[in-house]
Amino acid sequence: MKISIIGAGAMGGAIAEGLLKVHDFDNAGLCVADASKEVLKRFADRGIRTTTDNHAAVQGADVVMVVVKPWITERVLLQIKDALQYDRQMLVVVAAGITSGQINGWLEKDGQPALPPYFLVIPNIGISELSSMTFIVPVKASDAQTACISGLFDKMGSSLVTEERLLGAGTTLASCGIAYALRYIRAAVEGGVELGFKAQDAQRIVSQTVKGAVELLQATGAHPESLIDQVTTPGGVTIKGLNEMEHAGFSSAVIRGLKAGAK
Repeated sequence: MKISIIGAGAMGGAIAEGLLKVHDFDNAGLCVADASKEVLKRFADRGIRTTTDNHAAVQGADVVMVVVKPWITERVLLQIKDALQYDRQMLVVVAAGITSGQINGWLEKDGQPALPPYFLVIPNIGISELSSMTFIVPVKASDAQTACISGLFDKMGSSLVTEERLLGAGTTLASCGIAYALRYIRAAVEGGVELGFKAQDAQRIVSQTVKGAVELLQATGAHPESLIDQVTTPGGVTIKGLNEMEHAGFSSAVIRGLKAGAK
């Protein structure tokens, strides 16, 4: 599979890094395009094909990923649509808040209704370490094409094929959620320092602890509360700490933050 990524910023660069780590992906099939030669340098130095010409990036690709800021998406799609081969190429658009209705209008050629198979996709930056939670909305795509794209993103973490109406919620839960999880880790590290650990040791402890919690959830499929019950003993330190956090509004703050992000 030949993949071209247009936009090598934080997210586009993270997707490219993830693809380079997928064991059965041929790096020769990757092209990264960006307006900045400096941004492209880190990929060019590793032998990856790079270009500042978006038209050139589209040519020969099986999958074209447009990974740019929302306010640039229209300009890029209008720029490349003449080069896109609607009958053989698949398009992936990674841009928060952009709707299929907008893209349909931008991709029309000479008033013709035909559109390429395309997908609205929202990953998170964990994709660079093959650990993204990615949301995929198929538009004008067959089941086989959807399976192809979801299979690709499954190699870089986990993907969920969903409805467009849930894409905003998925963005705040998983993409913004990376920041929320890191904020908890930062707070726990600061608490660890106050308890007497060096900052570097505290970060190692908290990171491994969070990783352990995730591994338990994924391995067992259990509800978080049932696992919490396994480590809370009557009158013990864990339940005292949990109750103090809830008294300070921990769960409520998380939910309110998610709802604010979704708005």
